[in-house]
Amino acid sequence: MAAQDRIRLTGGLFPPTQKGVLDAVAHFEARSSTEPGQVIVALAGECDLAAQEELTSVLMAAVRRADTVLVDAGELTFLDSSGIHGLLTAYHAAEKDGRKLYLTAATGVVADVLDMTGVAALLSPPTHRDGPAAGSHT
Repeated sequence: MAAQDRIRLTGGLFPPTQKGVLDAVAHFEARSSTEPGQVIVALAGECDLAAQEELTSVLMAAVRRADTVLVDAGELTFLDSSGIHGLLTAYHAAEKDGRKLYLTAATGVVADVLDMTGVAALLSPPTHRDGPAAGSHT
């Protein structure tokens, strides 16, 4: 059975409405599970400046615990430069120690941000292909 850790962070900007009521509360969650040889970190919600410290902390702990860290961004709805910074900090720490950190399942605006910044390509897991390599002619 996999060990589960749960971390919740509520924060972000709290823009008041005309009545002075809070319009929105940004929500971020990181769940990590440990499997043989790897840690899977599932991210959900909005990853912005309010979540950067938690994101970095969770990812760095995962990098220290396993040779491979898989970051599942499937439930992430927002990612800004603060989140990118946390991902890159953990990636560089993993590389320095001969470990790997990969990002998977990003969709929508999160995938767009990752693609535009080049982080999607940097953190993409290796692909295994059957047959000749792409672009080769036989």
